[in-house]
Amino acid sequence: MSKELSYTIEEVSQLLKVSKLTIYDLVKKGELPVFRVGRQMRMDAKDLDNYIKNHKTTTSIVPIAELHSPQTKESLNIIISGQDMVLDILGRSIEKHSTYKTLRSYEGSLNSLISMYNGNCDIVSLHMFDGDTGEYNLPYIKKILVGYPYILLNLISRKAGFYVQKGNPLNIISWTDLSQEHVKIINREKGSGARILLDEQLRINNIPSKNIKGYEQEETSHLSVASAVSNGLADVGVGIEKVAKIVGINFIPLITERYDLVILKTPENEKLISIVKKILSSHPFQSEINSLGDYDHSQTGSIIYETF
Repeated sequence: MSKELSYTIEEVSQLLKVSKLTIYDLVKKGELPVFRVGRQMRMDAKDLDNYIKNHKTTTSIVPIAELHSPQTKESLNIIISGQDMVLDILGRSIEKHSTYKTLRSYEGSLNSLISMYNGNCDIVSLHMFDGDTGEYNLPYIKKILVGYPYILLNLISRKAGFYVQKGNPLNIISWTDLSQEHVKIINREKGSGARILLDEQLRINNIPSKNIKGYEQEETSHLSVASAVSNGLADVGVGIEKVAKIVGINFIPLITERYDLVILKTPENEKLISIVKKILSSHPFQSEINSLGDYDHSQTGSIIYETF
């Protein structure tokens, strides 16, 4: 029998940041399939991942000009990109302190930044490592948002590294270990921050991607990558620390990544920027982040870069 990862109702509620009653309601409606072990209900990781994929906001993205039209002036829609649960907290906080309605896009960092350039995203979350400078995010923003004024704010910092099976049986501890013939990876999709981190590390370590077993096999979330490692479908994947703890596998920290937010500095966004800055610097927001664990909020709300 193959090893399948599953979660309790409580673990699912913690992962999705909703109450257990919400999860029970989804189970009752048949939207989340479960099975029983004795009196305990459990959920397959694949079923949870499919639910998340099927409920991603992909069709709600419309041009910013339309979102900010006079017809919607009293309750503007804004789009926040990215997958981290901290963005859900931010979205709720924005709605609580303003008339904005927040929509979520789950595109990767690079594709989201391109969407912003094309006028289709309001707040873009980024964690893109540049191997030449060792810096996060700004080198990419300067190349893509050419001609646009913007502000770059820190959201959090977090550890990124390897997901490996319990006990790390293959002793995978460095980027060069990925090129060993007996090591199989599970990759992230093109444009994601984790994929960029991997590709940049392969480049600066002079490791051809063709030498990496499993390089072409892709998943679209940290949870999917961690689940693949847990189930033995791969030996290693790149992701963030928190998900490794949720899934119950080992994590090898390799870098502290800065997870930032970029917003265009337009007259329409003056109010939005002010609200976001206040929220990020507020004690309630930072306390909620701190309660999640595995996030560093020492720079949360600080201005990393701003055009004038």
